[in-house]
Amino acid sequence: MSPLKNDTFLRALLKQPVDYTPVWMMRQAGRYLPEYRATRAKAGSFLDLCKNTELATEVTIQPLERFDLDAAILFSDILTVPDAMGLGLYFAEGEGPKFERPLQHEDDIRRLQLPDMAALSYVFDAVSSIRRALDGRVPLIGFSGSPFTLACYMVEGGGSKEFRIIKSMMYSRPELLHRILETNAQAVTAYLNEQIKAGAQAVQIFDTWGGVLSGEAFETFSLHYMRQIVAGLIREYEGRTIPVILFTKGGGQWLEKMAASGADALGLDWTCDIGQARSRVGSQVALQGNFDPFALFGTPERIEEEVARILAGFGTGSGHVFNLGHGINQHTPPEHAKVLVDAVHRLSRQYHHG
Repeated sequence: MSPLKNDTFLRALLKQPVDYTPVWMMRQAGRYLPEYRATRAKAGSFLDLCKNTELATEVTIQPLERFDLDAAILFSDILTVPDAMGLGLYFAEGEGPKFERPLQHEDDIRRLQLPDMAALSYVFDAVSSIRRALDGRVPLIGFSGSPFTLACYMVEGGGSKEFRIIKSMMYSRPELLHRILETNAQAVTAYLNEQIKAGAQAVQIFDTWGGVLSGEAFETFSLHYMRQIVAGLIREYEGRTIPVILFTKGGGQWLEKMAASGADALGLDWTCDIGQARSRVGSQVALQGNFDPFALFGTPERIEEEVARILAGFGTGSGHVFNLGHGINQHTPPEHAKVLVDAVHRLSRQYHHG
């Protein structure tokens, strides 16, 4: 594999000196880019795109051709893992992901098995292919959903606004939910380690739904299992540290507990003040975030002001990776994403000396 020409992102995650604040965007390869829509049409469906090594590589690289990003992220989906467990993932037009066989009966939960990693080889093939195609220009991020977030889809059978089924299970039959979460944690650990061996240079755990829990439930049903994963990950590979980012959407009130998880960095959503977050946990972890994705619908001047505000909020020194507070919205004008990326690079240099 080619040596890295730009390792600013990895250095920032490890709080080493950098010349500027690195930036990438969650869902940077996606529907807001016309070239992505064209490739997806060629693939036939979203899942076919994930499973086609050449096209998954193509869409991962697309945003880097347009924007001066400091990292690439594997093009895939968090639901590949439960799909490999035999739950029958499909995408209903306009409705998002669904499972044919959700885990709503005790017998099904008792039968749940760890997936064979061979069933996920298309993901690892994509990682290796993307890493070769990047040729060292920027690092490649691998990722997975958190055990709790995956369980939400596996139990509800798809997306949810209320999480009634999984929360009913949590409060009435917690041992069944723990069985799912334990299986998921082992699966995610193995899955991320295979991504690292295939070439991922950092990994992020997306705990998209952790924020719907009470504080006690978050610790018991989400953070406990993320800690377990972090403890089981390969942390040195190819002579480099592999940084781990934890991102719980809506988790700003639990940053201290998350900072003690063993992760190198915490993702922040836009509801969290980054200056306060840094004063609470800054000596333990780097911070990633936390521009409101919908601020990209503002004027270019307003986008720059918001970038400046977040950079000033974090302050001087390393340990900040600029990102959105959640995935980029599909209706975002691509030229506004460029304003963001360029503004981060231009305005952040004053906060770095070294």
